[in-house]
Amino acid sequence: QVQLVESGGGLVQPGGSLRLSCSASGGTFSLYAMAWFRQAPGKGRERVAAISRGGGVTYYADSVKGRFTTSRDNSQNTVYLQMNSLKPEDTAVYYCAASTRSARDSSNAADFGSWGQGTQVTVSS
Repeated sequence: QVQLVESGGGLVQPGGSLRLSCSASGGTFSLYAMAWFRQAPGKGRERVAAISRGGGVTYYADSVKGRFTTSRDNSQNTVYLQMNSLKPEDTAVYYCAASTRSARDSSNAADFGSWGQGTQVTVSS
């Protein structure tokens, strides 16, 4: 299983931006579809973005479409989540996850076998 480590979380004002990174090790990164999930207090884990193995196809939750962009650099074993126009409701712990299935077929948390430790994103004035 690939090991994942997220970075880049923090406190940001509404309307601001953050860029999360997720570095992978211990596996062939390009064989995994990648996704970003988030979990707010008292809520379930929500997939906000996913990206195919080659990076050519991406998926977004309606709640972040047009504001968040995911990308990956397979030469650096890293996936990114650029978050713009952040809102207080984006506050959550953000996790990256890896799946051996395709990004299209990996819509639930149970489809992902590897997870990072999570990074806190807080949007508040």
